Amino acid sequence: MRIRQRQRIGAAFSLALGTLWLAAAAPVPRQAPAFAFADADGKQMQLASFKGKVVVVELLLTRCPHCWRVAQTLARLQRELGARGFQPISIAFDNDASGPLVRNFAGRAKIAYPVGYAAAGQVDAFLGREEKERFQVPQLVVIDRAGVIRAQSLPVGETRLEDEASLRRLVDGLLKEPGP
Repeated sequence: MRIRQRQRIGAAFSLALGTLWLAAAAPVPRQAPAFAFADADGKQMQLASFKGKVVVVELLLTRCPHCWRVAQTLARLQRELGARGFQPISIAFDNDASGPLVRNFAGRAKIAYPVGYAAAGQVDAFLGREEKERFQVPQLVVIDRAGVIRAQSLPVGETRLEDEASLRRLVDGLLKEPGP
């Protein structure tokens, strides 16, 4: 009996440490760090230029079918909530990310919002992760009108932010908050 109790305590302790590590890697809420990405034409864009809007950044791989489906969800939300100040942005970080690659992705997905690309190291820094730390794609980051990250995908097993109804409720709530 004592061995099982020790195993349970050990498992609970390991789980608690793992949870603390995840929280330490990317605390939420936090001020969104400076982040630049290139648009499909290679022009540098600053995330800070969208301050005053509720922004959802999707960090994706262009060959990922799941990323494509999430981009479609963001496109629907943009059509419905864009006039109220909602701004989605999709940023590819494939090894061969380039203007033509993201232009092709946006065209195939019929996305009318900004789509760009950045290096994987830039994405790691933005997410507050260690380089080479494994995580699933897409990663979503929700930023309020004041430039504060209010929600961010977990490294693995995220479903809440990818669920359209949950994301819609979160974005709608942030749109109702006063601007900066």
